[in-house]
Order: sequence, then C-alpha cells, then structure tokens
Amino acid sequence: MAFLDKNYWTERYSSGNTGWDIGFASPCLMQYLDQIENKDIQCLIPGAGLGYEAVGAWQSGFTDLHLLDLSNEPLDRFKILNPNFPVDHIHHEDFFMHTGKYDLILEQTLFCALDPSLRERYALKMQALLKPKGKLVGVWFDRDFAFDGPPFGGTRSEYKDLFEKYFEIKVIAPCYNSIPERLGSEVFMILENSKI
Repeated sequence: MAFLDKNYWTERYSSGNTGWDIGFASPCLMQYLDQIENKDIQCLIPGAGLGYEAVGAWQSGFTDLHLLDLSNEPLDRFKILNPNFPVDHIHHEDFFMHTGKYDLILEQTLFCALDPSLRERYALKMQALLKPKGKLVGVWFDRDFAFDGPPFGGTRSEYKDLFEKYFEIKVIAPCYNSIPERLGSEVFMILENSKI
C-alpha cells in the first residue's frame, strides 16, 4: 500500500500516534537474547523504531547490532539517546532494499506493519538476509483485527504455511511472556535458514 511509506510512519512518530511502542524492550525477545552466549553474532533489528531491544542487547554485551527503520524520526531519537552506539550500524532504509548477512534477525512489529500482500516477499527477504543456519526470531500477532491495519493480524496456521516454505520452524508456540495487553494474542517463533 502506498500510504504505508516513510512519510506515513514519520507522521505517526511525530504526532506520537505509536500504539505499537510499548516503551521498553520486548520481554520475550530479551529473554531469548539472554540465553545467547556468543555476543559477537551479527544481529539485525528491522523496523526497529526507537530501538529498545537494541539498547537492551547492547547493554547485555552484544557487539554487532544493526538497526533499520523506514523513518528517520525514531532513528534520530535513538542516536541522541545512545550517542555511543555505532552510527554506521543505524540504517535509514527500506527493509526490502537492505543488504547484508546476519546470524540473527529479531522480529517485533515489522511484519504486522506491512501490508499482507508483502508477506511472501518478507519471507524471501528474511531468508536472503540470513546466513546459513541463521535465525529469524520474534513475536507475531496471533489474532485478527476488526479494522484495516496496521497492525495487520494473522494466525499460527497462516504463519506455518508461509514460513515452512523458506525456513525450518524450530519453535512456533503461544508467547507466554507477552506484555499484559497482548497476552494470549501473540505467537513466538524461531525460524532457521536451513532450506537454501
């Protein structure tokens, strides 16, 4: 959809209309990151917004983190609040135009922000950005919404049908440590790039 462009998202940030922004790092993603021993892996957070997960990961010792967002507004705020974070790891870019190879990509709210017509393209792009055996890990909405998105919802069965074509699904389960407002409406997935 043309309206979901960088101007749309910049306006949402500028006006404070950011209902997806929980104000802190996703507990689910931070718990996952806490289990990773090798802090030198290359990690991408697309649709990073204000980068709470990046801050949490950086503070816990991850050294090769990359943030990406379509809008410069949240990235500029991130730079001000985190002046020691490497600027060349902050990408103001369309996710579908990004290049690189990563061991881990974190999904928080990018998928639900994209028009559903782009979901196949999303899966293909994630596969292209991951190294062999690299993982796409995160939370997806496990519900439909009674309005036109974003956010756009979906179901576990839809995600299974989509992602099993491109990844080995290691985990697909209800997210038990969602924030209270989303409890029971998110699914946690670990997808491994082993079908290349």
